[in-house]
Amino acid sequence: MKLIIAEKPDQGATLAKPFPHKKNQGFLEILPNDLFPNGAYVTWAVGHLLQLKSPEKYSTEWKKWTKSTLPIIPSQFQYEVTSSKYKQFQKVKELLLNHKVTEIIHAGDAGREGELIIRNIIHQSGVKKPMKRLWISSLNKKAIVEGFQSLLNEEDTRNLYYEAYSRACADWIVGMNASRIYSILLKEKGIHDVFSAGRVQTPTLALIVKRENEIENFVSKPFWEVLGKFHMNGEVYEGTWEKDGESRVDSKEMAERIAAFCHTKMAEVGDVEKERKEYQSPLLFNLSNLQSTANSLYKMSPKHVLDIAQSLYQKGIISYPRSDSTVVTKGEAEAFPAILEKLSKLEAFSSYFPLPKETITTDKRFVNDKKVTDHYAIIPTEQVTNLTKLSNDEQKIYSLIVKRLIAAYYPPHIVDYTKIVTVVDKRATFVTKGKVKIQEGWKNVINIKKDEKDIVLPELHKGMNGHVHSTTIREGKTQPPKRYTEGQLISLMKTAGKTIEDSKLEKILKDTEGLGTEATRAGIITMLKTRNYINVTKNQVYATDKAKILIYSIGDKILASPEMTAKWETRLKEIGQGSADAGVFMEQVKKLTGKIVEDAKEISSSWNFDQFDIESVQGSKQKFSKGKSIGSCLICEGKVIDKGSFYGCSEYSKSQCAFTISKKILGKTVSQAQINKILKDKESDRITGFKKKDKTFDARLKWNSQTKKIEFSFDK
Repeated sequence: MKLIIAEKPDQGATLAKPFPHKKNQGFLEILPNDLFPNGAYVTWAVGHLLQLKSPEKYSTEWKKWTKSTLPIIPSQFQYEVTSSKYKQFQKVKELLLNHKVTEIIHAGDAGREGELIIRNIIHQSGVKKPMKRLWISSLNKKAIVEGFQSLLNEEDTRNLYYEAYSRACADWIVGMNASRIYSILLKEKGIHDVFSAGRVQTPTLALIVKRENEIENFVSKPFWEVLGKFHMNGEVYEGTWEKDGESRVDSKEMAERIAAFCHTKMAEVGDVEKERKEYQSPLLFNLSNLQSTANSLYKMSPKHVLDIAQSLYQKGIISYPRSDSTVVTKGEAEAFPAILEKLSKLEAFSSYFPLPKETITTDKRFVNDKKVTDHYAIIPTEQVTNLTKLSNDEQKIYSLIVKRLIAAYYPPHIVDYTKIVTVVDKRATFVTKGKVKIQEGWKNVINIKKDEKDIVLPELHKGMNGHVHSTTIREGKTQPPKRYTEGQLISLMKTAGKTIEDSKLEKILKDTEGLGTEATRAGIITMLKTRNYINVTKNQVYATDKAKILIYSIGDKILASPEMTAKWETRLKEIGQGSADAGVFMEQVKKLTGKIVEDAKEISSSWNFDQFDIESVQGSKQKFSKGKSIGSCLICEGKVIDKGSFYGCSEYSKSQCAFTISKKILGKTVSQAQINKILKDKESDRITGFKKKDKTFDARLKWNSQTKKIEFSFDK
């Protein structure tokens, strides 16, 4: 009898669904059939049933956080059963030990983590029985049956286990040691909080803090542009003054001189450039691109997108979501006509049919067997479902995936671009740009910017003469860099911090060295949120003071290096491919961990935290400050006490005194020292970093005795 072990309960139920079966406590029993003549048991993990042991389980000396014990490196890593999942582990172990079970079928997710989860359970149970691997990219009935008919051998995916195990151990070593050394050293400087650090999360955080610093240090400068209106051969058009490709001038006086010089002068068409550009339809989705697109359109967090995609996969209507590929195999492409035929009957997609192309089988942008490794791109399966059966968010994600496939059958989007260069008095140059859509192409299916309009320019040619009708001056201000969205953060992690223009996004090769994997990036961003390193407001990612302190402390050391972490990720991938040795990699990790600890000790003597709001990061102290009096009320002279997220008057329950001061105002944590100063002097010191929309400003907080409210006060 065979034992099938799935990664989650609903996956176990889905795998059993094509066969006659009955339910039991913690497992299902498939009844004898053609594929399983003796029947089979189906059981499951609940995600990770096991976890790496905590440091104190290896040595009692490692329980206390001290510099002298670092780096902590176990001689042999050990797993233990997660206490909340002990019951299910015992059920799986019981079935593994069952004398009726003669073969195990590993049916975890077809990826690195799935490989680790199931093999760890088998190893922990001590069972050594023959094993086969179910490796499928879809959970519809056809794929499940075909998968069981063509099981892989155990050794075929063993290297993926070594990769995942190496990743888990490397993350444990780096995370435990880096978190301890920085928490200890920062505590010595009076900053009492736990500073979590890690192989992937810290370089990612460094990118966010770098952008935050760029925004805070940005000094906006005014600029002026000169616009000219021209009469040329009976035509009227406008242009912008340029010199050496730059249209902005840094003084109003200079702009006025240019405008005055050009006013009513003779003008000549210096050049007319025309260029036709063809834009191919976007590639099929991998997980990163799906997360970025959904975040841009619907402000969905990457974690939420992954959860929805996983749900659609469980329903059997899309392929495996944790894919890093944007192409499919020829075999998969041959199934597209049948899938598209079913999609054409759905009201949501019927308007896109009939398709302009009959097939894409020969188009290597979409179909390329050589570029498909573990999984192909995320595509709809033949188990097409009416959108009304899905939740609102599921409909959005499913539609995105379907439309990407449909768009692959559409011709290019074609645009004609025109550039007119107008020369005034043979000296001043003005540039006019226009564009006209020649063919909508795939944008009939995917058109994100629906308000795009043609800018039609008059038909002019070089050498035409006319004159300047009028000139005007337009004033503007330079803008700081924009904060990353969560979707942009996913793309940034994929490229290890190398920024890429949106138009080039689809050209990122799946082999690009990045931070984390397709499956882990969303989790890293979620971790940064829960550990109070970032806040996400209106889809904009803000770094907290806690994040700034940690990244400042690390400086340019290797722990915060995206490039180094990306190289690690490449080496891990090589382990999964069988071309690198896991033991050699782990020895390198151990050496690097020792360097991380020594780097921290060395640099700590030069730390200076005067620029930071340290009191807002006193995590362990603040737990015990609630209810503590910090001064006298400015309204009734009662006591002002800490009430958690704000300070308020202790007399509220008796006299309804409404005096309160929030601990966080416009994204800025107000320290207790500043609150004390307001209660004493009715005004705080100057506080930097208040944020309103995309602007950051500095101000004092001042008590207004008339309105009985806290207001902003600005230095002259």
